[in-house]
Amino acid sequence: MKNHVMILLSRWKLPDAEHYALQYADGSELYISEKNRNEVKSGAILNLSISQVRMAKDLRDKLQSSSLDCRLEAVKTLAKLSGDLSFATEFITFDGITVLMQLVDSERFVKLQKIMTACFGEMLAYALTAFLELMDHGIVSWDSLTISFVKKIAGYVRSPGLDVTLLQRSLAILECMVLNSSNLYKVVSQEITVGHLTNHLQMSNQEIQTNAVALLNALLLKAPDEAKQLRWLAEAAEDKALNDTKTLLFEMASSPAQKQLRMVILNSVIRATQTIGTEMSHQLYVLQVLTFNFLEERMMTKMDPQDQMQRDALFELCRVAFEFEPDGLTQPGGTLERRKGLYSKDYKRLGFSNHVNPALDFMQTPPGMLAMDNMLYFSKLHQEAYIRLVLENSCRDDRHECPFARSSIELTRLLCELLRIGESPTETGQDYHPMFFTHDRSFEEFFCVCIQLLNKTWKEMRASIEDFAKVLQVVREQITRTLANKPNSMDQFRSRLQSLSYNEILKIRQKERMNQEEYGFQAAPIIELREKLQPEIMELIKKQRLNRLCEGMLFRKISSRRRQEKYWYCRLSQNHKVLHYGDVEDGAAVVPPIESLQEKLPIVDIKAVVTGKDCPHMKEKSTQKQNKELLELAFSILYNPDECLNFIAPSKYEYSVWIDGLNVLRGAEMGSDCTRSELEMLLSMEIKLQLLDLENVPIPEAPPPIPKEPSNYDFAYDYS
Repeated sequence: MKNHVMILLSRWKLPDAEHYALQYADGSELYISEKNRNEVKSGAILNLSISQVRMAKDLRDKLQSSSLDCRLEAVKTLAKLSGDLSFATEFITFDGITVLMQLVDSERFVKLQKIMTACFGEMLAYALTAFLELMDHGIVSWDSLTISFVKKIAGYVRSPGLDVTLLQRSLAILECMVLNSSNLYKVVSQEITVGHLTNHLQMSNQEIQTNAVALLNALLLKAPDEAKQLRWLAEAAEDKALNDTKTLLFEMASSPAQKQLRMVILNSVIRATQTIGTEMSHQLYVLQVLTFNFLEERMMTKMDPQDQMQRDALFELCRVAFEFEPDGLTQPGGTLERRKGLYSKDYKRLGFSNHVNPALDFMQTPPGMLAMDNMLYFSKLHQEAYIRLVLENSCRDDRHECPFARSSIELTRLLCELLRIGESPTETGQDYHPMFFTHDRSFEEFFCVCIQLLNKTWKEMRASIEDFAKVLQVVREQITRTLANKPNSMDQFRSRLQSLSYNEILKIRQKERMNQEEYGFQAAPIIELREKLQPEIMELIKKQRLNRLCEGMLFRKISSRRRQEKYWYCRLSQNHKVLHYGDVEDGAAVVPPIESLQEKLPIVDIKAVVTGKDCPHMKEKSTQKQNKELLELAFSILYNPDECLNFIAPSKYEYSVWIDGLNVLRGAEMGSDCTRSELEMLLSMEIKLQLLDLENVPIPEAPPPIPKEPSNYDFAYDYS
């Protein structure tokens, strides 16, 4: 690049080549360096401008100038050039970051803020924009920032009525501080409160809201391990040693503060009139994931059989479910041995696998003690539904009862899998669910809806204990399909689940299977295979039709008196040349031998086959419903000038078989609905059989290209 610059300088007779560089004339105005010179496209317009080194030094000097206009112009230029890595490297080399922080943090700058508020806001916004761009290159460590600078930025976030651009940059800088430095995390979490973020979330500017949620996510993500082990930090209020830190994270331990924050996000962000952008969707997804991840500690905790509080929780489940029964645990006068016996019996009725020691059911992680938390929440907050569900199943046969405890444990594990509890949020995820922001205990409420769904599906499937895995699979599909529609509230989620019954799931599966097959059959190779197989399948159907005609059929004669029905039999000869027919005994079940059928009709004598109203024996029939049914089953063979053989088929299928068979004998096409249906079915089966080895292998739309011919055909091997 230096050679190109020197050529240009020699043309205009300019000295000092090291003071000049090439730069894009429009757009980003990036400098052209050895690293990005290959990215310059043909036709791009470049400027010969001051080099990165000289520009960086000049801007650093101007930032330290006493002239307000000079500094304002410098920060504007700096904000524009800071995204350029080559310039940023040179500016940082001249200790530009320190100069920029001193500019923001200096007492003189504070006095300027009081004197010229408008000018100060513009200058500070440009300064923070440049600072953020420079730090994003990763050249300077965030730990090198001074505490006074961090507090200054936090002070801007706390200030009411701040310029929108300035506030947005301040929030973004604090987020980066928290994510990149554990030391700065402590400072920021002490300086910023839930109330500050709540105020910004109530603004109508979605960019500010996005930055506020992003800062909240950063604080939750980088919380110390002892804080992450607290369920939405509610227990932190009882831990004096932790609560003394007074950080934002532990302020959220307060239930009113947590509820206020959730309600603001729900009403001012999710339910706002403006469309939620991509970045906000991502931040809401991250917040949802981090919130549910507070459950990880309980999810991975096994039950301690010696823990009295945990044992009392088991007793509480029994007490709520069975206390109103005549032999309930509240009945006075019972001995300890009798009570233990009752507990064991009630644990079995609750559906524990280990009813002697139910603590063993909570030894597997996940879901660990999280399943117990859900069961207790359901029994206390939805007591009527809990009692009804337990008693309903305890009255069923042992094989057909839906065990509440086992179902709750397995369902909790399923919900943890669906919500990916314990996993870190992805960089591009946007799959948040509005309904989880409508309740303070959203996971427990989610469980309460789903456990009732599981019981309902169990009854619809008429399941037994052996079908437990199948029921869970259906429930998983019901929940997944409903969540995909993004219900706005738990009530909407519940109502949609009610409509998605087991029978509806079966219909959806069948429809999807058919659509998948139909889509797969549209590929060019499949269409070609179908065309190849169709003649063979048609021949198979023709043979089946002729074989049925050779077997023959018993037909009913139409009588005007209808006092006694008469029957006649008709069948085709084995050489397919003659129809044999004749009267038979009333409804004879035995197929008469072909020799006993005296009448014959050579196939070559058949002139036409007519159906319905065109049949001679149907022309005088009335329009009654019964006669309409006969019309659909009637056909006649016309032979010689005035003679005919009249038929009334016993069913629509036999009607189609005989019409198709007679058409085959006459050389006509089989056009019945029955033929089309059987052709489609047999073709589908044959194609699937031939494609068994290609299961889960994508079929290309077009064949691969034929390779070019070799330059010569002198192929030879030397075996010597």
